[in-house]
Amino acid sequence: MREDRIRVIKLGKQALFEFIYENFIDDQETFFDIDPIDVIDSFDMDWDNGQFIFCVHKSEDNNGNVLPLPKEIDLQKIMRAIPDTTETMFSPNRYREYTKDELVSLSKKKNINLNPVELFFVIPRRICFANSVS
Repeated sequence: MREDRIRVIKLGKQALFEFIYENFIDDQETFFDIDPIDVIDSFDMDWDNGQFIFCVHKSEDNNGNVLPLPKEIDLQKIMRAIPDTTETMFSPNRYREYTKDELVSLSKKKNINLNPVELFFVIPRRICFANSVS
């Protein structure tokens, strides 16, 4: 590249969203400690609050039937209900694991703007650290 040149990429909302989710899909094995063949991805973006949520869950039951994300789980509500799971994607403790029932329950809450500190005490959950659950 020439000394007097600067190359620039500027992204709009759609391209930014695409870039984020494609990178999550590409690195989901590392980010979630899973085999990407065994999971289904679900994701959403809250542009107003600058938040992104990406979930993985088992793709099939023991009989080979597809296990979709339950329709009762509203990712927009989940984003508002749970605290950030990490401050950086380069930390080994990036994700938290919830049960489907916990996420359905959060999705049904009418006043979803709870303080994340309150949620820590109200919602039981397991914090995952590289193949272990605590």
